[in-house]
Amino acid sequence: MTTSSERPGPDPKVLRLIRKYGLEDVGDELEARWTHPENRTSLRELADSFNERLLRAVLVDADVETLTDDVSRLYALLSGTDGSRGEQTVATRRLERAGVDVETLTDEFVSYGAIRSYLTGYRDASLRDTDRDARETVRGTIEGLRQRTVAVTESKLARLRDTDHLQLGTHRVHADVQVLCEECGRQYDVATLLERGACDCGNR
Repeated sequence: MTTSSERPGPDPKVLRLIRKYGLEDVGDELEARWTHPENRTSLRELADSFNERLLRAVLVDADVETLTDDVSRLYALLSGTDGSRGEQTVATRRLERAGVDVETLTDEFVSYGAIRSYLTGYRDASLRDTDRDARETVRGTIEGLRQRTVAVTESKLARLRDTDHLQLGTHRVHADVQVLCEECGRQYDVATLLERGACDCGNR
C-alpha cells in the first residue's frame, strides 16, 4: 500500500475520517471486501457500511447505547433513505439531545465515489482488468445499438423522402448517448465515461 506521504495534495476524505475516529482496521476491511475474487462487495454497499461504522463511533463517543439493528435503522433515517420526514426529524432531535452534531455527522457521510478514490488512489487497490473487461463488453453492446439506431433512422427518413412525405437534402444521421450524473453534475459521452471508468464523484 502506498502511504499518503508519498502523494501530493490533501488526504482523501475516507482516510481523514478513519484517522479522526480511530477506525484504522476499516481500511483493510474495505479493500478485502472490494477485491474479494468470489464475493465482491459493491462500492455503494461499502459506502453504507463505512457510514454506519462512522455513526457507531459517534454514538459511542456520545455515550448513546444502541444495537446493531438500531444503528442501521438510524443511518437509514439520517441519510434520508428510509422513514418518513417525521421519523427522520425525531431521530435527529434524539441525537441532538445526546450532544451529537447531526449536521456535521451527515456532512461526513461518504459517497461511493469517495470510497473508490480512497481504495484506488490511496491504497492502490485495483480491479482494472475486471472493470475494463466489463466496460468493454457494455461499450460494444451500446455501440451496436447506436449503429442500429442510425441505420433504422436513415432507412425511415429515406422512405419518407422517397414517398414525398419529407423534404430533406443530402444528410448524415448521428446518434450520441449522453450520461448525466446527478450526484456530481457532470455529463459525459457514454464512450468517454466507459473509458474513464468513473465520473467526478470520486473527487467528492
